[in-house]
Amino acid sequence: MLKRLALALALLAATAPGARAGPLVADLSEHLVAITTGFTGAKVLLFGATDGDGKVVVVVQGPRETITVRRKERVAGVWANRDAVTFDKALSFYQVMASEEMDEWLPLALREQQQIGVEYLAFKPRGEVGPAMASDFHEALIRNKQRLGHYDVLEGKVSIIGDRLFRTDVYFPANVPTGIYTVEVFLVKDGEIKSAQKTPLLISKTGFEAEVFRMAHEFSALYGIAALIIAVAAGLMANAVFRKR
Repeated sequence: MLKRLALALALLAATAPGARAGPLVADLSEHLVAITTGFTGAKVLLFGATDGDGKVVVVVQGPRETITVRRKERVAGVWANRDAVTFDKALSFYQVMASEEMDEWLPLALREQQQIGVEYLAFKPRGEVGPAMASDFHEALIRNKQRLGHYDVLEGKVSIIGDRLFRTDVYFPANVPTGIYTVEVFLVKDGEIKSAQKTPLLISKTGFEAEVFRMAHEFSALYGIAALIIAVAAGLMANAVFRKR
């Protein structure tokens, strides 16, 4: 019901008499995704309207983070970490959706400029790393993120309704990183960006899980001591139960 209401509002905004709408209008059904105990993922509706001419591309980006990628090699019959490359300001989450397959109408130069597609993501490695090694570890970073469900490209997932309205569901998995996200919508015509709009989205832990997360980061020493005490107490309790048996 909420999704239908959101689409109806977008239609009214785009077609109301005297409305001063631009080539592109977009919004989200909600701007907060709350992660609570038992969170299994979430879908957020992205909806909007265009002036009826062009293709739609949606790019979702999570907060930046530092990611270290390690290469394992077998040494004396045992797998061990050998080389490692750290990437600063890498995207924690990245998803692209489009109304049609992008290779047919989105120029490669534009995709590279706007970093539309995982192959066009530009992350600089920390320190002095050779081009070949940087490329290998960059590809490994993307593969790792894809396995986690944090990087994805979904062409044809933006539905166009009546030539003017569009909608798509942005899916966030259960292991989605927290932080401030940006959802950017591009209207592309004749190989050029005709209009663009960026909308923020907050993904945050709430409730007891959020307090545990905050304590673990802000009071790491106390959190470690508390965890140790709980583990010891649980062990003593289990030992006492088995003794009675």
